[in-house]
Amino acid sequence: MFRFPKTILVSLLIFASGFAAAQDAVKFPGVGRNATPKEVAAWDIDVRPDFKGLPPGSGSVADGQDIWEGKCAQCHGFFGESGEVFSPLIGGVTKDDIKTGHVANLRATNFPGRTTFMKVATLSTVWDFINRAMPWNAPKSLSTNEVYAVTAFMLNLSGIVPDNFTLSDKNIAEVQKLMPNRNGMTTAHTLWPGKEFNGVKKPDTQNVACMKDCAPEPKVASFLPDFARNAHGNLAEQNRMVGAQHGADTTQPERKVGAPADTDAPSKPAAPKADGMNSETKAVLALMQKYTCAACHGIDKKIVGPAFMDVAKKYPGQVDYLIKKMQSGGVGIWGAIPMPAQKITDAEAKTVATWIAAGAIK
Repeated sequence: MFRFPKTILVSLLIFASGFAAAQDAVKFPGVGRNATPKEVAAWDIDVRPDFKGLPPGSGSVADGQDIWEGKCAQCHGFFGESGEVFSPLIGGVTKDDIKTGHVANLRATNFPGRTTFMKVATLSTVWDFINRAMPWNAPKSLSTNEVYAVTAFMLNLSGIVPDNFTLSDKNIAEVQKLMPNRNGMTTAHTLWPGKEFNGVKKPDTQNVACMKDCAPEPKVASFLPDFARNAHGNLAEQNRMVGAQHGADTTQPERKVGAPADTDAPSKPAAPKADGMNSETKAVLALMQKYTCAACHGIDKKIVGPAFMDVAKKYPGQVDYLIKKMQSGGVGIWGAIPMPAQKITDAEAKTVATWIAAGAIK
């Protein structure tokens, strides 16, 4: 009675497996190649909340502080509390939070902000992000042990581990049990399938589609008057280029209802181009790219640090001084964000300093 259906099922399985094998064997001359195991391993670097994928290694709080001051403090401050470039990383955590696994200040209406260590529930998230994305101007440049060290220093700044602590793949799971907001996230939903994460198959929401009694579409009753729109300058040029809020281009009229969506897109300063520039400026632009100077400085616009033209106005003709500042770094002259010492040769530094001292002309 069931022989024929079983025969068909077996035939289909054989056909499917043969088709899959044929697909693996298909070659397209001149179009790509199979990735090598080494190439796959270079991309397969994610670390899960159960620390699967975490490479072996270790790093101390003391080593992390040295790395932090050299590569991280210029954006995050020496204690991770700065909000000038990015949102603060450290702060708002108490000893009671470490005991309970819930950060009380997340519910406090009078607390001024939300830091990373107030919100993050899994230490793997911190380790993984530092490993793949930091420092901002040189992602993936930290060694495994350096990532452990920086993570240990951040844990120390948050009061989670002591000054003499060394974080490693052997003890990171124990440190996870001390994360201040470890109980602030649940894995009991279908975003975490499999037995490793409870295996819950319940949907994340219980919403049902509603196609009746819909609210009428809202209508905008008024717009900001044109004379007031740009009263304080172009907002697009007054906001950070990172983060969700870039600011509207207030030099352009406000987009009216029904107008094309791109009419209110913020204008961003164009990257400097070598076309039409003299050979000296082209050489300087090449050095700026080599040492990632453009990550913090624009030619005529401030980014994190001052514009080169502003530096030129402050130090006209002072080539030797500018060379010294590039090679030694400093903080306080242009703001609270420190500039790290640059590993630039004397000849290269002189090329850049001479150009700046002459006016940083495009």
